[in-house]
Amino acid sequence: MARYRPGIETRDRILAATRELLGEVGLDGTTIKAICGRARVQPGSFYNLFESKDEAVLTVIGQAITAVDPHPEGVGKDSIAELVDAYLRFVTGQPDLAKIYLQLAVSGGLTDPALAHRMLGHHHRRVGRFSDAMRRDHPELSPDESRLRTEHLLATLNGLAFVSLLDADFDLVGHVQALPFLWRDARL
Repeated sequence: MARYRPGIETRDRILAATRELLGEVGLDGTTIKAICGRARVQPGSFYNLFESKDEAVLTVIGQAITAVDPHPEGVGKDSIAELVDAYLRFVTGQPDLAKIYLQLAVSGGLTDPALAHRMLGHHHRRVGRFSDAMRRDHPELSPDESRLRTEHLLATLNGLAFVSLLDADFDLVGHVQALPFLWRDARL
C-alpha cells in the first residue's frame, strides 16, 4: 500500500484544489492549469489520474453527494424520505457544487457525448435507487408505477433545485415539503 501513497496523495491534492477553486471562481475559472498550480502538480500527473477537468469536477461533486447519502453503500436500506432529505442537504448545504452539477448536466451534457453518458448513468442509478425505496415504502406499487413516480419526483426535485439556485429567496425545502404526494401517497 505504501507504494501507492504518492498517487493517492496527488489525487487528493488535485481534488482538494478542484473543490477550492470551484468555490472561489466557479466552473469557468477552474481550469486544469489553475488546478495543477493549486495542487502543485504537473499537468502530466493530472492526466495520469483524470481524463479531463470534467472528470475531476464530477469526482468532487460525487464526493459531496456521497457525504450526505443516508446509506452510501446503497444496499436497499433507504426510504424515499431519506433520499429526498439527502438531495435537499446537497442542494442547500453545498449550493456552489449543486450549481456546477446542474450546469454540467445541462450545458456539458448537451455538447459532450461522454459527459452526457456519464450524467445519464448517474440519473439511471438514482432512479433505480429511488424506485427501490419507493417500492419498499409502497409495496402495492408495480415496478412500472414506482419507476414512473420516481421519474416525476426526480424531475420535480431537479426543477425546484434549479429555481432555488437561481433565486436566493426561493424556499426549496418548503416547496418540497408541499409535495408529499409524490412519494408518500401511493393512491394518486
